[in-house]
Amino acid sequence: MGMAELCDRNGLLSPFQAALLLRAVPRLPRLPGPTACGRPLYGLWCGSGQDPRRWVGSRLATSKEKPPGTETEKFLMVYRFDAIRAFGYLSQLKVAQTALTVVALPPGFYWYSQGLMTLDSLCLVGGIAGFALTMLCWMSYFFRRLVGILYVNEAGTVLRVAHLTFWGWRQDTYCRVADVIPLAETKDRPQELFMRIQQYSGKQTFYITLRYGRILDRERFTQVFGVLETHK
Repeated sequence: MGMAELCDRNGLLSPFQAALLLRAVPRLPRLPGPTACGRPLYGLWCGSGQDPRRWVGSRLATSKEKPPGTETEKFLMVYRFDAIRAFGYLSQLKVAQTALTVVALPPGFYWYSQGLMTLDSLCLVGGIAGFALTMLCWMSYFFRRLVGILYVNEAGTVLRVAHLTFWGWRQDTYCRVADVIPLAETKDRPQELFMRIQQYSGKQTFYITLRYGRILDRERFTQVFGVLETHK
């Protein structure tokens, strides 16, 4: 099944289609060990020898709520989701599709005023534009919370979450490890497609997939999220 079929006519992805999209993305070769952020990495989304802070296009990653004192600290990669680049492209594609649909509204009103378009056709264009906006908001809500990479500083006190923005670019969000709820205390299970990363403070919730993502440093991952049940 191709990308066009997965996106369907209106860009809606069912859970089954999302699973197929994840399976369609090839897994990249494993790295020899934990890698510090900022070093050239082989086999990441943007190709060999490129900065992992760039995912889609050439825009640099932005940071959010960066704790003081972490500017010079090294962060070690503990989790990576290889398919995040495909979701970034899909997010950008949905933004472009919605923009084109909305831009078609003013000409539609003009043609209707000139008698070149029927009321039914105008309502159809308006309905498509409204549905596209709704789908964009729904998809953006999920994509902005989908985790691409997880880093932990050497002291094990700060978790850096690399995820997508509304426009499909990368953004880094920093969380205190003490504020992260262990996955074993949530209702989610490793066998499920997605698991939630929640915080005691009630701040932003993120989603990771242990079925299709890879834990690169299990010891540090366990220090942050606790011991997980054995999963397939």
